[in-house]
Amino acid sequence: MNIRRIVVLLMLLNVILTGGVFAAEIWVSPKGSDKNTGTQQQPLATIGMAIRKARELRRLNDASIKGGIHIKVLAGVYQLAEPLFIRPEDSGTADSPTIIEGEGIGKTILSGGVTVTGWRKSTSVIPGLPAEAKGKVWEADAPIIGDEPLQFRQLWVNNEKAVCARDTDAPLMNRILSWDHKTESCVIPWLASQDTAQIKGMEMFIHQWWAIAILRVKAVKTMGDSARLSFYQPESRIQSEHPWPAPWISKKTGNSAFYLSNAISFLNHPGEWFRDRIANKIYYIPRKGEDLQTATVIVPQLETLIKMKGTLDRPVNFISFKNISFEHSNWLRPSKEGLVPHQAGMYMLDAYKLKIPGTPDKKGLENQAWVGRPKAAVEVAYASHIAFDGCGFEHMASTGLDFQRGTHDNVIKGSLFKDIGGTAILDGVYSDEAQEVHLPYNPTDKREICTNDTIANNLITDATNEDWGCVGIGAGYVKGISITHNEVCDVNYTGISMGWGWTKTANAMSDNRITANKIHHYARNMYDVAGIYTLSAQPGSVISNNYVDSIYKAPYAHDPQHWFYLYTDEGSSYITIKNNWCPADKFLKNANGPGNVWENNGPQVDDGIKLSAGIERPYNYLFQYRKVNPDNRPINHKTE
Repeated sequence: MNIRRIVVLLMLLNVILTGGVFAAEIWVSPKGSDKNTGTQQQPLATIGMAIRKARELRRLNDASIKGGIHIKVLAGVYQLAEPLFIRPEDSGTADSPTIIEGEGIGKTILSGGVTVTGWRKSTSVIPGLPAEAKGKVWEADAPIIGDEPLQFRQLWVNNEKAVCARDTDAPLMNRILSWDHKTESCVIPWLASQDTAQIKGMEMFIHQWWAIAILRVKAVKTMGDSARLSFYQPESRIQSEHPWPAPWISKKTGNSAFYLSNAISFLNHPGEWFRDRIANKIYYIPRKGEDLQTATVIVPQLETLIKMKGTLDRPVNFISFKNISFEHSNWLRPSKEGLVPHQAGMYMLDAYKLKIPGTPDKKGLENQAWVGRPKAAVEVAYASHIAFDGCGFEHMASTGLDFQRGTHDNVIKGSLFKDIGGTAILDGVYSDEAQEVHLPYNPTDKREICTNDTIANNLITDATNEDWGCVGIGAGYVKGISITHNEVCDVNYTGISMGWGWTKTANAMSDNRITANKIHHYARNMYDVAGIYTLSAQPGSVISNNYVDSIYKAPYAHDPQHWFYLYTDEGSSYITIKNNWCPADKFLKNANGPGNVWENNGPQVDDGIKLSAGIERPYNYLFQYRKVNPDNRPINHKTE
């Protein structure tokens, strides 16, 4: 037997013993070049180029991809100039997946931000700056992208979010005096000493029931110790016409709270910033210990960092992100069109009260609304067998990760969601822009429905910090979803929300599971709330073995007692709620449909269930990122 035959036989034996599993490797490094070959010795500079090389290997059916393609991304910050688009042509297979792997949370970072440099102590006169801030302000030129000034709403100094200059120090807010729906205007308290000359760009943030609104101020008419505000369209009309949730007027619990922001006259405390859009300068008052000559200051550029999108007939398949961090996303709708959310962060495109109540689905319905969906840092649609494993989602203006529609058998696990402006994780269709929110969604082609996705062992903390009415985990019209062993804490509204539509009519939802989650320190600012909240008919769905505790005393709640541990809201039907531990049986069953089963929920639930809820042992590395109730806010108890 000659040497060549021996070599061939040995190779065949190796294939038999190992199953022929080997994978192509493509390396990426901050020190690499996209003109390199992509080997470990000659790494590429961008993940985008690595995905292109992987796409070509698959197109040519290269022998190296038999065991998959492994894109190895070394530690460092990769600043994206455009969203990374992942298409059907980038799909792997069950036997040959594509794995994009970094070196860990906070180590391999895909950033949608831009670094602001050139900070200097302000020496010139800044019109409108309060006297107490003079001599304390630093300034830098705001970024220019192409020939246009970059628009942004957040600023991070050493990855700690700064505060856009506001008229009251958080968490303090003032209260409106009245709201005139006819003139679309609002009367608020006003100090005679307040400056009305520098109001361009000023915004009003208003708290109303279970949602907030962000309104661009068009004019301020002073009237002694009060002032009338008017606002830009379209938010002015929507805010004054929509009935739910409207501005709150109450002698008993106080009118809706608000604060004003984004005016130079409010810049007076350390940690506050303001961008002068005319001069294109950023002004900032450093916190104690911050040196702006050495600090890393970042503003967001991209609203979406990753866009993974297939079609119904050609989905994206078998791609995993592992140990990658996604950071610094933008969201500009509040600056361009205002923001008037309906619920769970879905913002109203149109909404009004019906003069004659009634729709085909609900005879007593007295309002109509159509909503849009916020931008997300990572958006996924028409995709299956996609995984986010051990990833980080931090410093985001709106939603973190969004499985929008047509997703199947995907997994989000072991990941950190921290400093998220909106909802940390969204899954499923809510309402299309063309469909009224109360109409049940049930598409003819069931592939449209997000089905059998799994959200497990993730830590969600400090989410909803821009739009307080968003949630930790939000599931719309989903089927077979599994939300299990997650920990959700320090959110401004509900921990986990599942369902949409306010209807007991049959729809796309069924067979969903919310099990063994730990939800605590929630509802920091908004009530009509629960640790776990549901809407609409969901046959075969189960909520069990969860731990729910420690709801904040929200300082400006419209109804201070309207908080709950578990809450099945309008149309909730055919759901089993059992063996959930919470310190008291404070539950709400509001306008439910048929078929719900409540069994053994409250403080009597076995301690084993309480102790087993939340993140499982292999994922305990996430606890290093958890900081519970950092401001030592008071907690509610049922007897109070």
